[in-house]
Amino acid sequence: MSKKITIPELSLVMLVGTTGSGKSTFAKKHFKSTEVISSDTCRGLVSDDESDQTCTPEAFEVLQFIASKRLKAGKLTVIDATNVQPESRKHLIQLARRYHVLPVAIVLNVPKETCHERNQNRPDRTSGKQVIWNQYHQLHRSLKSLKKKEGVTQVYDLKSVEEIEAVEIQREPTWSNKSHEKGPFDIIGDVHGCFDELKQLLERLGYAIEKGEKYVVTHTEGRRLVFVGDLVDRGPNSPEVLRLVMDSVASGVAFCVNGNHDEKLKRKLMGREVTIAHGLEETLDQLSRETEAFRQEVLSFLKQLISHYVFDGGRLAVVHAGLKEHYLGRGSPRIRAFCMFGETTGELDEFGLPVRRPWAREYRGETLVVYGHTTIPEPEWLNNTLNIDTGCVFGGKLTAMRYPEKELVSAKAKQKYSEPLRPLDYHVQSLEQRIAS
Repeated sequence: MSKKITIPELSLVMLVGTTGSGKSTFAKKHFKSTEVISSDTCRGLVSDDESDQTCTPEAFEVLQFIASKRLKAGKLTVIDATNVQPESRKHLIQLARRYHVLPVAIVLNVPKETCHERNQNRPDRTSGKQVIWNQYHQLHRSLKSLKKKEGVTQVYDLKSVEEIEAVEIQREPTWSNKSHEKGPFDIIGDVHGCFDELKQLLERLGYAIEKGEKYVVTHTEGRRLVFVGDLVDRGPNSPEVLRLVMDSVASGVAFCVNGNHDEKLKRKLMGREVTIAHGLEETLDQLSRETEAFRQEVLSFLKQLISHYVFDGGRLAVVHAGLKEHYLGRGSPRIRAFCMFGETTGELDEFGLPVRRPWAREYRGETLVVYGHTTIPEPEWLNNTLNIDTGCVFGGKLTAMRYPEKELVSAKAKQKYSEPLRPLDYHVQSLEQRIAS
């Protein structure tokens, strides 16, 4: 009977086991030769002798250098080394975090007697019985720390030769990877509870909207929706916006990424302490008139929202606030925060609000990034990025970009529902001033 192991398609896989546990054989069976970096091979590269333990520090410098280049390029990387001590794994885990990929540990927990017997039959190995015994005990002393202290969330402990031989490895796309979804798409800017304007915009884009027990949203050309987040707060009808988007996502006609306002509402519904400001009070008041079952549906939906999506073979990315090119398709707390808030300078402007760093000015990626968060009077193209948050809730308009056509369609706000903390053209003026200086 096979044993399935699922690993992220972009990850750093550490094979963990004593000498003679079969790591190299396992690696050869399950991974491409170019994906595997062997400590023995690196020893050979620096000393012409794969068994030369005196060059271990230099060999691991080479190993980590190659691994860093692969991870930077977005390539799955497998480390074939004993990795039985926390100290030896520490630098690899740090490397994974530096490049925002998940570390995975596959432990070949073979009996030490079997490892010793195998080593005796290998003329190229001189490791004695005591070395293997020491490695075996180091492995078992440190197994629990892999998850609890070292932060490796995916640990597969294979406890017999039979279990190892039965393994099948399945690679799964990262949550953000929707490269196989080609479109066409209609990407919708920050809605902020403006349900009437959302409905008008969708109809203008050619969608039919039917309301029964659930919303049914369809398009005769098979187009689908992508929301940049911030569905709630400040506007008059956040619950109805949530209903339409939740039903559309559930039916497969829409995608939605997480906005900072959505995140704050989620935390509040989870019972966390949050500051009630910036429109959250209106949303909570509106939700208080809904059923507890609906509020729980909203919470479940918000928990599932991710930081960004990459579509159409990497040609398109959708995010709430910002996305550096080397963050594309990756996941970490730092990336999630950047995607929700962008980047700030640490300073406050004349309105007492954080000064946002213009990340799009430095963007040089080939992937088109469509985002919102920063309110502007008109959609703004810059360095293969497009900001479509045109301040509907502040009396502006709700904007969509049709992809791949790159056409812009808008619906004007029926009224000003909330006073902006900054003028709508503040960031445009600031950008012009920075360029002029």
